[in-house]
Amino acid sequence: MMQGCRSLHINEDNGRFLLLALLIIVYLLCGAAVFSAIERPSELRAHGRWNRTLLNFSDTFNISLQDLSSFLKEYEVAIAAGARVDALRPRWDFTGAFYFVGTVVSTIGFGMTTPVTVAGKIFLIFYGLLGCAATILFFNLFLERIITLLAVVMKAVRLRRLRTSGLLPPGICQDFAASTLPGWKPSVYHVMLILGLSAIVISCCASAMYTPVEGWAYLDSLYFCFVTFSTIGFGDLVSSQSAVYGYQSLYRLANCLFILAGVCCIYSLFNVISIVIKQVLNWMLGKMNCLCCQRCNKANAFLGRRNAIRPGSRLRKGRFGQTPDSDGPCDSDTEGRRLSGEMISMRDLTGSNKISLAIMQKQLSESANGYPRTVCGSSRQNGFSGGVGALGIMNNRLAETSDSR
Repeated sequence: MMQGCRSLHINEDNGRFLLLALLIIVYLLCGAAVFSAIERPSELRAHGRWNRTLLNFSDTFNISLQDLSSFLKEYEVAIAAGARVDALRPRWDFTGAFYFVGTVVSTIGFGMTTPVTVAGKIFLIFYGLLGCAATILFFNLFLERIITLLAVVMKAVRLRRLRTSGLLPPGICQDFAASTLPGWKPSVYHVMLILGLSAIVISCCASAMYTPVEGWAYLDSLYFCFVTFSTIGFGDLVSSQSAVYGYQSLYRLANCLFILAGVCCIYSLFNVISIVIKQVLNWMLGKMNCLCCQRCNKANAFLGRRNAIRPGSRLRKGRFGQTPDSDGPCDSDTEGRRLSGEMISMRDLTGSNKISLAIMQKQLSESANGYPRTVCGSSRQNGFSGGVGALGIMNNRLAETSDSR
């Protein structure tokens, strides 16, 4: 039974991947149910109003529905080419094309401008392949630097608190300041809070600009900021599309700067949130570990009790079915006593574990002084070792992803 249960165990990384995939599917199903309940009635009402409008227009101007549908299809083609009822900026002059390539390499992809020629579509494929890769690299480097900056600032704040609270002896304050708390790393939750507040501030400031200039409601402006900064880019609301603005050059510069800062901030926030999600997955995997086979835990507990050190039982057989006096395999006198179940002396215990005690003393000293803790083992015990992309950048840069956890 134990062997069969152990055969069901899968690699931790694969288990985390499968669990995340399952949770994402459940998340998608819940989101679909919520949006369907919210938006479906509005969609049905809009279809009803549109059908009534078409019938009234056909009856009023004596135009068949077939001819009217053909006309509307032609207008849809014109919309795709950039024609609108309202006066809009040219789509494919240099500034319009620059705005378009910005949405391409940032993966926002509003959709209000798309190439219609064969040459433009082919060029977009190769242009986007290189541009998107370079932009993702830029976002990752930005994430690396923003975490480094936050770590420096938070280290300085922590050092100042230690000084003002008197926890540092006066004689070592200068040396301790020079070391700037080596090994100390900011918590992922503090970084997430700072990035979240920064994203909120940028979105609110950008919305305060979009509301009077574009004529949107403030809530619509906030909605546009999230859709744009997260690179979702629906395209229902797009900034800087009118032909003329007051202070047009200044507005377009501010628009580009807000979008750049917002995308970088939200990208960093998403990656930090992914660390928290990974922590939750690790916790769930820990709770699910061997939940279906509790007999394994009972068997392990029995084995642990069987090998416990207790007095007497000198005549009890050893691990290999031999008495302690026999010539069975035994590395030392202490090992022979352990196998026989005899109580060993404190001197033998400390002698055989002096390396472990030295490591423990070092860890206690470093923990008291704020120095990095040394752990005999791999950083995979927290499931944050290695990684690629943003996860690789954040590895060992946050307290929750460091080797000492």
